[in-house]
Amino acid sequence: MCGIVGYIGNQDSKEILLKGLEKLEYRGYDSAGIAVKNEDGVHVFKEKGRIAELRQIVDQEVAANIGIGHTRWATHGVPSKENAHPHQSNSGRFTLVHNGVIENYSLLQQEYLQGVELKSETDTEIIVQLIEKFVQEGMDVEGAFHKTLTLLTGSYALALLDAENSDIIYVAKNKSPLLVGVGDTFNVVASDAMAMLQVTDQYVELMDKEMVIVTKDNVTIKNMQGEIVARNPYTAHIDASDIEKGTYPHYMLKEIDEQPLVIRKIVQAYQDINGELTVDSDIVNALNESDRVYIIAAGTSYHAGLVGKQLIENMAKVPVEVHVSSEFGYNMPLLSEKPLFVFISQSGETADSRAVLVKVKELGYKSLTITNVPGSTLSREADYTLLLHAGPEIAVASTKAYTAQIAVLSILANVSAKSRGIAQSLDLVHELGIVANAIEVLCDSKEEMEKIAREYLTVTRNCFFIGRSIDHYVGLEGALKLKEISYIQAEGFAGGELKHGTIALIEEGTPVIALATQANVNWSIRGNVKEVAARGAYPCIISMKGLDTEGDRFVIPEVHELLTPLVSVIPLQLIAYYAALHRDCDVDKPRNLAKSVTVE
Repeated sequence: MCGIVGYIGNQDSKEILLKGLEKLEYRGYDSAGIAVKNEDGVHVFKEKGRIAELRQIVDQEVAANIGIGHTRWATHGVPSKENAHPHQSNSGRFTLVHNGVIENYSLLQQEYLQGVELKSETDTEIIVQLIEKFVQEGMDVEGAFHKTLTLLTGSYALALLDAENSDIIYVAKNKSPLLVGVGDTFNVVASDAMAMLQVTDQYVELMDKEMVIVTKDNVTIKNMQGEIVARNPYTAHIDASDIEKGTYPHYMLKEIDEQPLVIRKIVQAYQDINGELTVDSDIVNALNESDRVYIIAAGTSYHAGLVGKQLIENMAKVPVEVHVSSEFGYNMPLLSEKPLFVFISQSGETADSRAVLVKVKELGYKSLTITNVPGSTLSREADYTLLLHAGPEIAVASTKAYTAQIAVLSILANVSAKSRGIAQSLDLVHELGIVANAIEVLCDSKEEMEKIAREYLTVTRNCFFIGRSIDHYVGLEGALKLKEISYIQAEGFAGGELKHGTIALIEEGTPVIALATQANVNWSIRGNVKEVAARGAYPCIISMKGLDTEGDRFVIPEVHELLTPLVSVIPLQLIAYYAALHRDCDVDKPRNLAKSVTVE
């Protein structure tokens, strides 16, 4: 949930590092810092807050061709200048940036660092102080770095500078993402390839428990046994224009508007030369041969998984369970005999999902990752991968990744059903085309969505979302979007659960947003709306054309019932966006949140 950059080469590193951190700010923005080294020594600049604050304190007179940088999401210690990275050893010789969580840091402090003065509250400082201690005891730097790594329990991505050596950045990773970018007479380090696209699109993947010696001309990878590992770079196929806001005021609005294009790109990516939808036969066989699918995800991806359950069970007729990854990892239920595990993650780096994947692999079960990032950890380590083709998603609140996940799940379910000869009346290519057109219509309805946000959410302290069947799952996602970026206390409930306690929360004027897109429960959810209205709620019904009645606040275009979540979520995304704007919230970077949850 933090971001790392590093540069070693012939150019001045400051601006390269700062631009890289700006691209990674979605990963953490409590504080930020850079350290650069020249003939005068190591110069550290760090500050609480955003990269903009860091820029103001960087001495532009300092020129250095080697440096590391970090943008932080606080885990150990409050956001402050003292707790910001980079951290230095007491002598100032070693300077370190770190992503992840060192679980045994306090034990290491007690065993090895008694009497060593610490300047911060972080687990990270323990690492750099250990390295210095081992060097002072006679080890060379590489040996001290290696010994320290063997002592660490937890997750880490590390980049280390030595004030006595201007030619090396020491790098290592375990459970946290990190790449080395390769250039001509320079090399870089980054948590995400997009951070250093400004200088290279060639990257070397790093595996867990590898350490790397990075110079301007070479990248040497070693495992924990000291053996050199050969690995060729790959090309990061990311369009730099995709990670710019362009004329949009916020990434979130840009990414909402990109959803029709994403749906069309997904259809194109999963079509064969005959225009038929296709998925790798090994993946289809794994699904067809399973007796139960276990979807493992978190946050927005979990909500997409709930919709995916409906799609797979209705189309492919395979039972599906959906689990929150952080709970599943520590409380695994009794499993079926032939399970298939499906991991859904925008980033492919979600730490709690990866913890489950490790256990699944130990048990010998098949696994599939659905992700937006090729080459990500969950993608590399699962047996199979389906890509979202959504392009980089920068805003912390996920929008286009959610719709992409549902679209890909629908394709998987559809192809599985057809391969098994299950009767289908659903021409999914055609229906997804209708969905893309409907999303375009909704994206053009921003003025109406802003009116709804202003009318219902400008001053309220809470809001409830209700729905039945698949609409309930969309309501959960709508509530998450609203609470993430506007800080309104929002909750999603099944309409039928209202009388079982939830209705006690209804007060005069409480906004209740109700979804009505499913014919078999249309009148039931409308009955629930009447119940809350009778108790003073201020209801807002969003229905689908053909099911709408007089008094509905907004009507979405008609699409196939199973695919309504792709469309009904758009108004909820836009309403959340405008509610946050009206409350002067930071839409793209909401407080306390980061884009990629890379620590458990």
